[in-house]
Amino acid sequence: MKPGEQWDEIRRVVARTQRSTGHFAIGSVDADGMPNVTPVGTLFLRGDHTGYYFDQYTSALARNLDADPRVCLMAVDSGSLFWFRSLLAGRFTAPPGVRLYGTVSARRAATADELARVRQRVRPMRLLKGGRLLWSDFTHVRDITFTEVRPVRYPVMMSHLWQKQAPA
Repeated sequence: MKPGEQWDEIRRVVARTQRSTGHFAIGSVDADGMPNVTPVGTLFLRGDHTGYYFDQYTSALARNLDADPRVCLMAVDSGSLFWFRSLLAGRFTAPPGVRLYGTVSARRAATADELARVRQRVRPMRLLKGGRLLWSDFTHVRDITFTEVRPVRYPVMMSHLWQKQAPA
């Protein structure tokens, strides 16, 4: 399905994933056709079916995007309480995950607003030595335009979710 049909719900799933997991999986393919999955924790979605992530520590992904800009981003809520409640009730109260397909732009300098948003997100971790080492050098982002959405599905427990069901 197209992202516009469920964008608000998609953004809620992505926000829950960020809180429960702390990262997303971005799938890409290299010039030889070899698939690669990269964890990215600095994804931000906009209201217009686009987003961006900070291009830091993603060297294999960056090389792959030079060969083919298409990606698949997967966000799955891994929160223990979310899953326990869903299993106890025998149904999900909200979608457990989503796959977003799209294309990624060339690397560009981050704007002041983008830098402020990432600093806000990682602020608690920057109090720790490792957090300062990992999250102090953000300077560049890549934009993503999403064109297709496929929910992560468990049909028995979620037939009531999503207005239009997509293939698993």
